[in-house]
Amino acid sequence: MQTTRIWRHFDIWLLAAVALLTIAGVAMIQSAIGGNEDLAQTVPRQAIYALIGLVVLILTAAIDYRIWSALSRVLYMVVLGFLGLILAAGVVGFGSARWFNIGIVNVQPSELSKILMILVLADYLSKHKLDIDQPKILIRSLVLIGVPAMLVFLQPDLSTAIVLGVIWVALVWAAGARPKHLLALAGIGAMAPLLAWPFLQNYQKARVITFLFPDPNAQFGETYNVIQALITIGSGGWFGKGYGSGTQVQLRFLKVRHTDFIFSAMSEEFGFVGALIFILIFIFVIYRCLRAASIARDLYGALICYGVAVLLAFQGFFNIGMNLKLLPVSGLPLPFLSYGGSSLLASLLGIGLVESVILRHKQIEL
Repeated sequence: MQTTRIWRHFDIWLLAAVALLTIAGVAMIQSAIGGNEDLAQTVPRQAIYALIGLVVLILTAAIDYRIWSALSRVLYMVVLGFLGLILAAGVVGFGSARWFNIGIVNVQPSELSKILMILVLADYLSKHKLDIDQPKILIRSLVLIGVPAMLVFLQPDLSTAIVLGVIWVALVWAAGARPKHLLALAGIGAMAPLLAWPFLQNYQKARVITFLFPDPNAQFGETYNVIQALITIGSGGWFGKGYGSGTQVQLRFLKVRHTDFIFSAMSEEFGFVGALIFILIFIFVIYRCLRAASIARDLYGALICYGVAVLLAFQGFFNIGMNLKLLPVSGLPLPFLSYGGSSLLASLLGIGLVESVILRHKQIEL
């Protein structure tokens, strides 16, 4: 009886929006590969991940989110263990070791680490909410996320390391950290790019350099991809060329169109109006996560929801900004749309945690 009363708070609007974006993602991947036989398995794989992810979402919502607080140390050790193993035995691709090959699929632990670190940080900050104004608490929380961020950076995966840093800033701010302490740490953080530059891989340095000093006549590389992305977006006009009819996509002028530049592919096929509808639905998902944070019964639940909202928002709008040449090219996927099973599962797991908080935001009426 109590279980039934809990489920009446389930946010069906959030689930519907996420399901719509996930289905649209599978459909866009189908169009983006354009009959490329080498990528033929991407669509069924993404569809399978989507189905598994939706089941994970429901199961996660059914579990009381406060259980994860008791398992915080275990979750942290899992993160460190998997990220450490990646450095030792990860599958190398695109210049970095980010995946485990478990037979038919590759698993990317860094995607799961984003969600698990939200749980770990939320637990630590909620337990020290009365001492959040003390610098030592901020420093300890920074070390807590700094270790996995460094392991991710060493893969090398700079973009995910930055995401972990963004999650930390968002959660300590939401937990009530003093602005002067955050500004002091921000000043130190501003030096990080200079300190990290000598350790970046050549392709990472090239991305930054080509963003700052693009070559308009480039025939290959990151500059070429971004130029083609802009052409692809522009060719869609107001209402697009129709599903599966985008010339830039189907003639394969646009590279990595099913992953990094899937937003450009969607814009060509559905135009400005279609891209705007997608963005509005995506913003709606973020709004529902923030709403869940505002009604959460405790700080731990609020920080979980806030962390998931920030994670989705940062990745989504960074990816779109990259497609529009407003930000450097990175490997950050567009949540729910880009091809990538680990990313999709992590996003749906995050939504499941948000739903769990929503289900339990009130005391059970007897």
